[in-house]
Amino acid sequence: MNPYIYVLSINGLLLFLSLVFYAFPPKKINQLYGYRTNKSMLNDDIWQYANKEFIAALIKYAAMGLVAALVLTSIGSGKINWQPMVIMLFSLGAAILKTEQGLKQNFDDNGNRKKQ
Repeated sequence: MNPYIYVLSINGLLLFLSLVFYAFPPKKINQLYGYRTNKSMLNDDIWQYANKEFIAALIKYAAMGLVAALVLTSIGSGKINWQPMVIMLFSLGAAILKTEQGLKQNFDDNGNRKKQ
């Protein structure tokens, strides 16, 4: 398989899905679509915040991951196999960590906004 198609099918797909998520964010709490964790589903305020934060972080990290994977492919003489997948997992992990940090800073364990 062409290494550039491989990178685009993994890292490019993540960026594409994050843009779709940005264009069509979930409007209300559901079990199918959105950033669904126990804490993010406590109330509508935390749900809207979590999804907004996750979408922004995912677009940022997915774009950086796509660029990194393309650079790695171009300097790696086309010999890649697991690196784009690891970069994609790091992108997802970074977006989740950033979102969870934001939730911890702005909401208590009951889903109420912390006083600033």
